Amino acid sequence: MDLLYSGQHQAFRQEIREFIAANLPDDMRQRLREGGFATKADTELWQRRLNARGWGAPAWPKAWGGAGWDAAEQQIFADECACAPAPPPHIFNITMLGPVLIHFGSDAQREYFLPKLLNADIQVCQGFSEPGAGSDLASLKTRAERTADGYLVNGQKIWTSQAHYSDWIFCLVRTDPGAARPQAGISFLLVDLKSPGITVRPIVSIDGRHSLNEVFFDNVRVPAEKLVGQENRGWDYAKFLLGHERAYIAGIGRSKERVAYARAVLAEMEAAGRPADALAPWRGRIAMIEADLHALEVTQLRMHGGHADMKLSPMLKARGSEIFQAITDVICRMRGAAALRADTGTLAKSYLYSRAVSVFGGSTEVQKNILSATLLDLR
Repeated sequence: MDLLYSGQHQAFRQEIREFIAANLPDDMRQRLREGGFATKADTELWQRRLNARGWGAPAWPKAWGGAGWDAAEQQIFADECACAPAPPPHIFNITMLGPVLIHFGSDAQREYFLPKLLNADIQVCQGFSEPGAGSDLASLKTRAERTADGYLVNGQKIWTSQAHYSDWIFCLVRTDPGAARPQAGISFLLVDLKSPGITVRPIVSIDGRHSLNEVFFDNVRVPAEKLVGQENRGWDYAKFLLGHERAYIAGIGRSKERVAYARAVLAEMEAAGRPADALAPWRGRIAMIEADLHALEVTQLRMHGGHADMKLSPMLKARGSEIFQAITDVICRMRGAAALRADTGTLAKSYLYSRAVSVFGGSTEVQKNILSATLLDLR
């Protein structure tokens, strides 16, 4: 795929590889390669090393401490982190909240939060989904009533990743329940998770991990200066944020790393004396997935390069999810039935986690609905 990039970009890729090789702890690399997940400590350590190099926020402007890279450089960096494998820059800090504050936040919000987000001095989480308002986000019911000095928040969020160890949560809340359109009455608030009235309850997912949570707000007071942008304009800011979240949600690098791991497993099986005819089906399946992945990468580069309508980006998310699930499935099946026992290690947990990839960030069904409506508009 380097043929798709300029010589300057290929040199940039080599620079990224050398930095990761010199700075990524071996134990972290090995845990991630075996299907494990980055811990809070992993995320903090790696984010700070990236920030010290000036790479803590690939897409942020340099004026705010970002790298200021173009789309191709951002893609190369994301791919190399995934292929190492290394954790990406903190998704909630860097990919989601940071750009919203840069574009819509107040000077005081930018000056206080951006340096802390960059260096993982604080960690934030996303308070969007609610019971009955996940994919239908405009149906959210968490209320924020105006008070003399701010807002009084009541309601519930769910599926909130990392809320149990985050410091702040950025929330969509309903500030005008009488708005003509449900999207028109929503605001974007920053809420300190240490505030009185907040309860965080764990959700243990099918892979046995605690990464998700319910978050309850019971008369939580939020100062007025923690409103981002204008009241009742939160839907616009949320769409902007989700556009950043989904920019590289096809997960090209993540799937490349899993393809490389699958080939390593195949080589182990071959070295152990498995006959060629027994390995041929696996070899063929990996090759087919790799071909699909190549096609997806070319499609993504065309879109980011301006040669196709980015309104079609839901296809990247939907197809990328399918490819990641397919290669994860192949790896587990190659390892045998024991790999699918949740009590045997990280590979089974990785497989079970992969089932969620087609749900978070907008389910595949929702992406297909968006895509079909877009295609009708483009006719």
